[in-house]
Amino acid sequence: MFGIVRPCSHRLSEGLRTEWMAHLCGLCLALRSDHGQLARIVTNYDGLIVSVLAEAQADRTNGWRRTAGPCPLRAMRTAPVARGEGARLAAAVSLVLASAKVRDHVADRDGLLKRRPVAAAARRVAASWNRAGARAGAELGFDTAVLVDAVDRQTGIEALAGPGTPLLTVTEPTETATAAAFAHTAVLAGTPWNAEPLAEAGRLFGRLAHLLDAVEDRETDATSGSWNPLTATGTSLAEARRLADDALHGIRLALKGTEFVDGKLAHVLLVHELSRSVDRAFGPTTCAHQGYGPPPPSWNGGPVGFPPGFGGEPHTPPRGFWAGCAVAIGLCCTCKMCCSESYEGPWSRKKREGCCHKCDCNRDSCDGCCCDGCDGCCCDGCECCCPCDG
Repeated sequence: MFGIVRPCSHRLSEGLRTEWMAHLCGLCLALRSDHGQLARIVTNYDGLIVSVLAEAQADRTNGWRRTAGPCPLRAMRTAPVARGEGARLAAAVSLVLASAKVRDHVADRDGLLKRRPVAAAARRVAASWNRAGARAGAELGFDTAVLVDAVDRQTGIEALAGPGTPLLTVTEPTETATAAAFAHTAVLAGTPWNAEPLAEAGRLFGRLAHLLDAVEDRETDATSGSWNPLTATGTSLAEARRLADDALHGIRLALKGTEFVDGKLAHVLLVHELSRSVDRAFGPTTCAHQGYGPPPPSWNGGPVGFPPGFGGEPHTPPRGFWAGCAVAIGLCCTCKMCCSESYEGPWSRKKREGCCHKCDCNRDSCDGCCCDGCDGCCCDGCECCCPCDG
């Protein structure tokens, strides 16, 4: 799973958490139904926003949900999942962009793609995804050529970029692609008057996606010698943060100009969670309105001031291979690897950090926030009733 908008489950109310999972699973199943099992690997957190926006603008009908069968990623439980044109558009966009990304990795001869047989297989998969995405997009009235053109132009822009090149010149192709996808949700929902503000929100979302990816990869790219837009253009982190904050403000304004039937989840993802994504990329933050800081440092799980091991985790012998395999399967089926802050390693039995370990909102300190679940009136798209924006 990848994407810049990754909400922790405890920050969403039960209702919004169910809605978010419905769109995530709906995207995954739309990829499988329309394009085959392999296509499900391009499921991503940001793609489901297209599905969320399409549904947020439309009146809900009897067919807007269906019950999906048991899945290991849902701890073998059934669940209501999103269906319809929004999920299909999200799937088409995800496929086409993933296809372009694979072609880019093949051209750069990254990793295993240096080997000709692997590269040839990857090119075939990419071509298949591109055709499938284009076909699905055409059925929905969306021309995916704008996405392919944006990705193709990106390579040329990066080749010409150097010190002094405006960073927004580099982010423009991504902005254009996401603007087109966001705007088309208004067409699907039958609200064409929303196309303009949603195109603006999509353009700024694309800018943020490019900026945050550059910030998070800056040190890794420097080590590996890979191209990075911040390094190549000589853009400072302070300037990148300014551009990111401007984009956040612009998205808020664009959403205010959009007419939603039920925009709570869209507001949570594109205002609150996107703001947290920016904070996460540029540095750790805490929940500002409560004033609680991070937990105090400790030695190996023990109290501060004591040597390592004192008060820490007791030593336990590692598990055998087959026992570890069984535990690993159990961790996957119960979602503990993804959805918990920590879990016990299946073989080593050492404490491991789950995907939520970097959550920037302390579980205890945010219980009183009016935007914790965002089911209240303060998160229907208007100004928040508490300073949750930091």
